[in-house]
Amino acid sequence: MALHLACGYRYGALLLAFFFTSSKVTKIGEDRKRRVEEDFKEGGQRNWIQVLANSAIATVLVILLAIMTGGQDQCLDSNGSKVITGIIGAIIGHYCCCNGDTWSSEIGVLSDEQPRLVTTLKPVRKGTNGGVTLQGLLAATAGGLTIGLTFVAVGLMTAECSFDMSFQQLLVIPISAAAGLLGSLIDSLLGATLQFSGYCSVRNKVNISMTS
Repeated sequence: MALHLACGYRYGALLLAFFFTSSKVTKIGEDRKRRVEEDFKEGGQRNWIQVLANSAIATVLVILLAIMTGGQDQCLDSNGSKVITGIIGAIIGHYCCCNGDTWSSEIGVLSDEQPRLVTTLKPVRKGTNGGVTLQGLLAATAGGLTIGLTFVAVGLMTAECSFDMSFQQLLVIPISAAAGLLGSLIDSLLGATLQFSGYCSVRNKVNISMTS
């Protein structure tokens, strides 16, 4: 967190938006989640591996960006520097995918709709890796949208942009929404192909493990 803020307020805001909103959605419907998720954790607790996975890549990119820009907050302008714009886009995309996937998993499992496996669209039990619902996909889109809105809102206060460039920054919002959805779909695809989901009739829960 300190590194993100030191390298730019916008990036600290993205990290805060991700962890704050994702921690909130994990607490929604805890009783229902407990009944269907084998690895359910009270309050949506995350171990250090999950925390590192969700922020390590972005932290490296943020530090690299600060070195290249001298710590000066800049607008997205591919005409000025395609490399810097690409790095900023990668940071935004990283948190859009992380937030979208978290929102999709935590809200989608609460849907009354029958989940369908992303690879075959066949109905599966709730909690099955690779299972998706419309509610979950909409949640993923909203998760990405939240990151995009945060980036643009904070950027309007911290980055010096011309009027035209400020208007162009708004394109980040729909792109972020799409990134949140795409990140969730990719995670579902990996879950459907690389993880095994069995069903325990004793505990009435889906058992999850990695395939060999």
